Amino acid sequence: MAQHILSLEAPDTMNLGILRIVDTSVYSPLIPVTCPKLAVTLPGFNYSVEFTEPAISAGFIVNLTACDLQVQTAQCGTVLNNLPDGVYIIKYSVSPNDQVYVEYNHLRITYAMTQYQKILCELDLGTCDPPVIIKEKLNKLRMIRMYLEAAKAKVEVCHEPQEGMQLYNYALKLLNKMECRTCK
Repeated sequence: MAQHILSLEAPDTMNLGILRIVDTSVYSPLIPVTCPKLAVTLPGFNYSVEFTEPAISAGFIVNLTACDLQVQTAQCGTVLNNLPDGVYIIKYSVSPNDQVYVEYNHLRITYAMTQYQKILCELDLGTCDPPVIIKEKLNKLRMIRMYLEAAKAKVEVCHEPQEGMQLYNYALKLLNKMECRTCK
């Protein structure tokens, strides 16, 4: 029996104002693709924002902004507000939409990774073995990066969003502590 194999990707980007979603589905040539629908629920929200044709069609790539996701209403098109980090629920379906769909939890970590990279930029690294204090900072950053990767795995692979957010929040706390110049 012919069927569509629906699949989406939400690649990590470093653009604080964009959530990119890519259709990686395999569509059967024997069945028409009708009524495509993408629904995105932002972290902390109980409802989704839906997108349909013409923006959503087989093989789509969309870059969603705060305006698209209805969390920004002023200065759309001129100011790009940041999207929050956290668990996004992304559902994609085609007709019959109640039977042919996929749903994903995506942990956005763009803000955390921006902080991580900012700290890396501030390290005085050379092309030789760094001093002990720099090595300690690098080890802390490696650990923070692993917490962020573990958080994504918990949310996206293990389907444990609460546990993933706990790991994310802990990693963010560690990043904030490293970034603080007056903290002990």
